[in-house]
Amino acid sequence: MAASITMTIRVSPEIKQKLDRIATDTRRSKSFLAGEAVAAYVERELEIIDGIKRGQADAAAGRLVRDDEPWRNSMP
Repeated sequence: MAASITMTIRVSPEIKQKLDRIATDTRRSKSFLAGEAVAAYVERELEIIDGIKRGQADAAAGRLVRDDEPWRNSMP
């Protein structure tokens, strides 16, 4: 099992109620579910940030496509 740390978060009462419901219905702990949600969020956000950085690097290197260029290549 991977090492873990404890974190404290604040959520609205509505979110806590929904988390309670999911925990009950899935027989998982709220801690496990919150950890899974944070992990999924972090991975998704890092993919977005990495994509933005790749786009910025492409733009800085002059690797750009005019907005009408893809259409020019696809029309007969």
